[in-house]
Amino acid sequence: MKEINDKLIDDYTTMLLIRCFEETVDELFTTGVVAGTVHTCVGQEAVAVGASSALQKTDVVTSNHRGHGHFIAKGGDIRRMMAEMFGKADGYSGGRGGSQLMADYKLGFMGGNGIVGGSIPLAAGMALRFKQQKKSNIAACFIGDGSVNQGTFHETLNMAALWKLPVLFLCENNLYAMSTPVAEGNANTDFAVRAASYGMPGVSVDGNDFFTVKETIRGYAGLARSGEGPAFIEFKTYRFSGHSRGDQRLYRTREEENTWKKKGPLLRMKKYLIQNDVITEDDDRKIKISVRKKVQEAVKFSKASPYPDKETLLEGVYA
Repeated sequence: MKEINDKLIDDYTTMLLIRCFEETVDELFTTGVVAGTVHTCVGQEAVAVGASSALQKTDVVTSNHRGHGHFIAKGGDIRRMMAEMFGKADGYSGGRGGSQLMADYKLGFMGGNGIVGGSIPLAAGMALRFKQQKKSNIAACFIGDGSVNQGTFHETLNMAALWKLPVLFLCENNLYAMSTPVAEGNANTDFAVRAASYGMPGVSVDGNDFFTVKETIRGYAGLARSGEGPAFIEFKTYRFSGHSRGDQRLYRTREEENTWKKKGPLLRMKKYLIQNDVITEDDDRKIKISVRKKVQEAVKFSKASPYPDKETLLEGVYA
């Protein structure tokens, strides 16, 4: 029982770390301390951590433009992630990639992608490799609701089902494509039903419930490992922040946001842990203090990190 509770505390701590990291990053970009733009996943932490908790360390993950949470959940070093935001040499991409272009192949995090739907065929390719090598690993592909209308989505799901590839397509439907409500861009907003047309299972679940996310992914991951092929899972969730830096969220009401915040993933996870005597209010306070300290240390590390040497400007440039 203690081992189970310790794992739950670790997962909750990771969710809090993602939230604190993202809120700090958003503040740094908004106040001009860090240049460029950023897409945060505030409010979507249960999907990232629930998925990581259900997957094996040897599984690989592909991400999108809103991928910091996926990276942290997979074990990413927040100091190196933050340094990348600052454009510093100690960043994951040496300060050249910024928010969207970070990866750590040793962790199985194969990187974010600035192209909507761009990582979908990459995940299928990795799954094909696993199948050819007769490995039990699977690939998990995080996409947003905006990806389901891309050509790469339809082409890849068809191929993945045809070849029974061990890949899970994990769609975080946060209800808005930039400022466009999902209902205004899709005749059918139930994305999970699309999976059946490609010959794979599809299901839509509550993306703000850590336990639902974890158990759903665990179930379909098991089928994929046993040779049953891919699955499409839609997670209904909500991003509390704007689409990106500078988004004042004029396309939705504060009442709508507050309604979703009341059923946010962190509040629900904390409530479960306290009601089931896994943690106390004092434990929760201490965890949050520890998390804030880690993020503050990451900012301090990033500010002290040097900028890339101008002599290396062309390294890693292939076009």
